[in-house]
Amino acid sequence: MAVSVQGQQVTFSPPAGAVALVGDMTDWKKKPAIPVQDGQPITLTLPRGAWVEYAWLDAAGEPFADPDNPQRSLNPWWPYPRAVVVGEYPRHPLWRLPDATRKGTAHRLTWQGHVFPGTRRAVVYTPYGHDPGRPTPVYYVQDGVAFYRTGKLGEVMDRAVEAGLASGAVLVFVEPGDRSAEYYLNDRYLDFLREEVFPRVEGEFVTVSERGLWGASLGGLISLYLGSQHPELFSRVVSHSGAFIARPGATDPDGTIDTTTAGEWLRERLTAAPPRHLKISLDTGTLEWLTGPNRRMAGALADTGLLHQYREYPSGHNWVTWREALPEAFLYMQGG
Repeated sequence: MAVSVQGQQVTFSPPAGAVALVGDMTDWKKKPAIPVQDGQPITLTLPRGAWVEYAWLDAAGEPFADPDNPQRSLNPWWPYPRAVVVGEYPRHPLWRLPDATRKGTAHRLTWQGHVFPGTRRAVVYTPYGHDPGRPTPVYYVQDGVAFYRTGKLGEVMDRAVEAGLASGAVLVFVEPGDRSAEYYLNDRYLDFLREEVFPRVEGEFVTVSERGLWGASLGGLISLYLGSQHPELFSRVVSHSGAFIARPGATDPDGTIDTTTAGEWLRERLTAAPPRHLKISLDTGTLEWLTGPNRRMAGALADTGLLHQYREYPSGHNWVTWREALPEAFLYMQGG
């Protein structure tokens, strides 16, 4: 048996070749792996209702999937995470509804970038019955392919609109090139949006009533950063598990961006100059290294009286967390 659950006690039985356990419980690579001692199972106490993703490490330190656990994650980037549920992970009622019968329309865009070189792609998703001449909110969604295919944000909108719970919006799923470079507090990303994305969307597919930014992790960071600095452009921001441990130019010793020790520069900035033009939705998992920074960001928004909501989910830094958070975020932004 790969994993057994008794109450909050979860026992992971190592397969052949496993020397350590990693996952949400270790923030993957950000905390030390849990070593396997003499081939014995590892028992952890985890929250009730939690969805927990994990993998084993081999002797070379490489992660591999648990061969005895068929429960895959929704991770679109890594093939090895497997999952265990501690009881029953809560699903949003919107996901329990039937598929919408009146669906939006996807329009695919491709062009050669000049702000950031390379082929750029986006999917413009317009709601059912959309009139491009009618003023409509538009959301520019970072990590576009993942939000479109894995998170199914377009499907969330279709269900919410058909159920009479929300009004439609135009969703622009923008795919990054190098997401670490583009999303880590990079003002050039705004140049990319203004010079390359807005002109291809606005007027052609939508008459804009309001603009919003939407993203997860680093995508949430750049969304709140740019949204807070530009009241002339943006009035709404949705951030899932925002990577709020960040400071301009901060890097780890190996030269990669610093998302663990850089401090919470954006929270300090927003506390000093609250972005009162924004309506903000924040959420995070309770099994990730960004739980504390997101709680503190939400606290700062509350202390300064900003219009916002904040929610937590019993899972980690992954697409199960963000998929379950999408309905409440959309309803907060577009609900009646």
